[in-house]
Amino acid sequence: MKDEESGNRLGSYLRARRELVSPARAGLPPGGNRRVPGLRREEVALLAGISPDYYLRLERGRDKNPSPQVLESLARVLRLDDIERTYLLGLTAARPRAPRRKRPEHVPARVHQLLAHLRIPAFVEGRAFDVLASNPMAVALSPRLRPGQNRLRSLFLDPEEQAFHQDWAKAAASFIAGLRTTIGDDTDNPRFVELVGELALSSQRFRTLWARHDVRNLDGGTTTVHHPVVGELRLHRDKLPIDDVILVVYYPDKASDGDEKLQLLAALSQTEPTDTAHSRQADAPRPKTP
Repeated sequence: MKDEESGNRLGSYLRARRELVSPARAGLPPGGNRRVPGLRREEVALLAGISPDYYLRLERGRDKNPSPQVLESLARVLRLDDIERTYLLGLTAARPRAPRRKRPEHVPARVHQLLAHLRIPAFVEGRAFDVLASNPMAVALSPRLRPGQNRLRSLFLDPEEQAFHQDWAKAAASFIAGLRTTIGDDTDNPRFVELVGELALSSQRFRTLWARHDVRNLDGGTTTVHHPVVGELRLHRDKLPIDDVILVVYYPDKASDGDEKLQLLAALSQTEPTDTAHSRQADAPRPKTP
C-alpha cells in the first residue's frame, strides 16, 4: 500500500476513476477500437479543458500541485460525488498533513457502562474496523463481533460472515470505500499497512475493489442479515463517534418482526455466560483468522 499510495496517490486515483467512466456517460461516442476501459487520458484532458501533456504529468506524478480549479474540472469529468471530490482535493501536496497521534485506541470507561445497559446489539470499533468492545447482544447477533475480531477481515475471509449478509457484494464494496476514506493520507500507519497487505494477499475480491479507489463515508443505514438461529433480520445501523472510537448500534423498527427476533436473541443470550463489554487495546496481539 505504501508504494501505491505515498508515491503517487493523485495519479493512482485519477487513473482508477477515469477507467470507471464510460465514453457514453461522458457524452462521447463509444468508438470501435478502444483498448482501455473507460476514458482515455486525452479525452479526460479535453473535457476538463487542460492540455493532454499536463494531464499526463498529473497521472504520472510529475506535477503534484494542480490548482483547485483543475481539480474541480477533473472531478466534474470523472463524475465524482461530494465525498469523492473532497477526497480528490485532499490528495494534493499543497494540503497540510495533520500531525499523527500514535496513542493506541482506547474505549472510555463510560462507554463500557453504556454497552452494559444497552439491550440492542452494540459494539465499539476502531479506525481499521477492529472490534474493541461489545455487549452480549452484539455477540448473539454475530460471534464475529467479539473483541479482537476485525470486521473487514471477517467480511472477506470468513464464509459464515459472507453468508450472514443478504447483499455481501454491496457490504464488501462499502467497507472498502469506507476504509479508503478513513485512511486518507495516513498511508504509513502500521495497522492499515498490515490489514491491507493481508487482505490483498488473501482475497481476489479485495484486490479488485481496492484497485477501484472508491471512497465513501460508512455511516448509518439499513441492512438485512441472515441469522443462523432466528433467520432474516432487517436492522437499522448508526455509527456514533466517541472520542477516538466509534460506537455502532443495530436496532429494528419497533414492534416489527425484527424486534421480536431480537427479543428472542436476547432471551437466548441470557442463558449463556455473560462476558459483558469485553475490550482490548488496539496494539494487543490479534487472534489468527480461522
